[in-house]
Amino acid sequence: MLHAALLTLAVLAAPAAEKAKPATNTKDPVCKMTVDAKSASVAVRGREYRVCSKHCGEALQKDPDKYLEKDGSVKAEKKKA
Repeated sequence: MLHAALLTLAVLAAPAAEKAKPATNTKDPVCKMTVDAKSASVAVRGREYRVCSKHCGEALQKDPDKYLEKDGSVKAEKKKA
């Protein structure tokens, strides 16, 4: 009983998880399709990204370095010089 009380106290005292920064991307990071505010989103590294499908969301979460720059921007949205 004491163990359960301590566990409850620990859970209540734990800091709340930080909310991910809202998505601002207009292209799916994985397939480069156009996305908008109504598109699904996934959280990666404390930031949300809009995606066109569950498949693309899973791919982004599995290998974010493949699709995102170090600063978190979407590689698919970079202008080619």
